Amino acid sequence: MKKTILALVFASGLTTLTAQTETEQSKENNNFNRWSIEVGGGFNKPVKPLTNKYFTSSPSPYVIDLGARYMFNNKFGVKADLGYNHFTNKNSSKDFDTNYYRIDVQGVANLSRIMNFEDFTQTFGLLAHAGVGLAQASFDNATSNDLMANIIAGVTAQIKLSNRITLTGDFSTIINTKQSYAFDGYSANGSGTSSGLLLNGTIGLSYSLGRYQKHADWYVQPIVDVNEFVALSKKVADIESTMQDADKDGVPDYLDQEPNTIAGIMVNTKGQSIDVNRNNIPDELESYLQKTYGDNSESTVIAKNNESIKRLINSGYICAYFDYNSTTASNDSTDWINFVLTYLRNNPSATVDVVGHADELGKTAYNDKLSTARANTIKDILVKSKIDASRVNVVSGGEDTSVDKTSDGARKLVRKVTFTIK
Repeated sequence: MKKTILALVFASGLTTLTAQTETEQSKENNNFNRWSIEVGGGFNKPVKPLTNKYFTSSPSPYVIDLGARYMFNNKFGVKADLGYNHFTNKNSSKDFDTNYYRIDVQGVANLSRIMNFEDFTQTFGLLAHAGVGLAQASFDNATSNDLMANIIAGVTAQIKLSNRITLTGDFSTIINTKQSYAFDGYSANGSGTSSGLLLNGTIGLSYSLGRYQKHADWYVQPIVDVNEFVALSKKVADIESTMQDADKDGVPDYLDQEPNTIAGIMVNTKGQSIDVNRNNIPDELESYLQKTYGDNSESTVIAKNNESIKRLINSGYICAYFDYNSTTASNDSTDWINFVLTYLRNNPSATVDVVGHADELGKTAYNDKLSTARANTIKDILVKSKIDASRVNVVSGGEDTSVDKTSDGARKLVRKVTFTIK
């Protein structure tokens, strides 16, 4: 009786756990199959009751078992199964032939996931199961059948053959209650309260049903949900993108209102170079040029034959800028044109390529003509300033594709003429 009570408590506990975990499961994104069908066959051993001088082989053939299982999550589930046992006498026993039929509902615990088998194996598993049911025995030498209740408990070893098919080996103990006849059919119990004990061992196959790759038996819940991980990765990527600093001025691009500041020039919190007199020349650079190359007799920079000045011009720091679709240089460009003019005057052997540029708006052919016209405008200014025309070479740079053409601020930076001293 104690064994019966313990088995019932175990089965009840499994049912409670499955109910709890079913609620928890709804919070998870478990992409696994829940249903499986199971078939097995093997041997059995009726332990008691047996009438004196009646006994079977050890073990005795045979057992057939068919079941269907549903997993609430990857740890707990429930199954229903049908079983058939056949007992017959051993050679030295008195003759008898018994058929035993049963139907059971059982709770299932996936010990593999509970005990984290995935830490050392992905192919071996272990299930525990327990439940209650009804059974009936029929005998070749009795006038009536024996109807009884049963309690069943056991363990099932698993070997994964594929994502769908699993080889199983099960050992179960069945306790019958209110068993009126012995397993041989001869020994009647008038009170109808005797108990029976039956051992089953089977080998079989389990087949997973569903659209997912894995069954719950083999599914391991990720530490971080896949969808959450993807969302988190996207957030990190977005942060990295917004924190990029293309011009290396210390202000992230998403805050930078001047995305291509000259390297090393001091900027404000918006990434803009400081230009108090608004002549499009950063004050820090203008101060350096005036201090290093200036002449007190003139207000403009007097460029002398110095390689650093040549590199400064050829690197694109000295430019003439133009408004949209215009061939007239902006007033802010005067100082830069004068800077190049002064260099040419102080270096009579030097020549210059005047390279015109345009933004990407409009047709390419038109922009090529526009960039050439801008270069010719600057050449005319230099020639009219007494620089021999042979020293000034016009080059069409065409469309400048180095900036985002959807940005008004960026396009202003490429509507320009640059200089290359030779």
